[in-house]
Amino acid sequence: MAQNLGNGSGSPSNNGKPRKVALITGITGQDGSYLAEFLLEKGYEVHGIVRRSSSFNTGRIEHLYKNPQAHIEGNMKLHYGDLTDSTCLVKIINEVKPTEIYNLGAQSHVKISFDLAEYTADVDGVGTLRLLDAVKTCGLTESLKFYQASTSELYGKVQEIPQKETTPFYPRSPYGAAKLYAFWIVVNFREAYKLFAVNGILFNHESPRRGANFVTRKISRSVAKIHLGQMECFSLGNLDAKRDWGHAKDYVEV
Repeated sequence: MAQNLGNGSGSPSNNGKPRKVALITGITGQDGSYLAEFLLEKGYEVHGIVRRSSSFNTGRIEHLYKNPQAHIEGNMKLHYGDLTDSTCLVKIINEVKPTEIYNLGAQSHVKISFDLAEYTADVDGVGTLRLLDAVKTCGLTESLKFYQASTSELYGKVQEIPQKETTPFYPRSPYGAAKLYAFWIVVNFREAYKLFAVNGILFNHESPRRGANFVTRKISRSVAKIHLGQMECFSLGNLDAKRDWGHAKDYVEV
């Protein structure tokens, strides 16, 4: 357990109603941190899964787990875990008994997925299966809502412009292929086990919390370095690509 900021889950709120309990994978990422903020503001009890690291990897949520209000009310709790470890997922879900799960954890960089294809498949694809299977093992399929963060990379080699929900998928990267498996395994669990499970197909969304190796942050950081005289130029990949852009905070609230 990384940070224990409260009592057990499922405790009544001040008005006597059952608490809404959310479990977030990828809570230390851009989307996870904004989602945690949003749910805490709505009165949720928020649990997050974090990977063990030799260096601090909780910078985006440090302001949340150091919040005295969250500490006093037991609103936030972090657990060590990994989407590649089914045993820990069962343990965490059985302990937390969430009413909602948001699966945002992933190896999310398309280019890197070509270098780490097997790992990307294990985390993004099979990891989603492990999480869903843990829900089933813990007997929560009838009481829990599951959200899977999917991606516009499912469309890959686009078959029509603009894309819509019925546009055929054609992933062009290990990341897209892994996410395609995750998409369909969510559909399978929904239909086979009557689990409330949905996929959100997300297009590019940015914020100051975006990772430094993504294009918008690469551009903004490089321009700042050029302005400070720390570099003269920088290189980019394909500039002909067209994308739909949004803000991460807007995405998690929607």
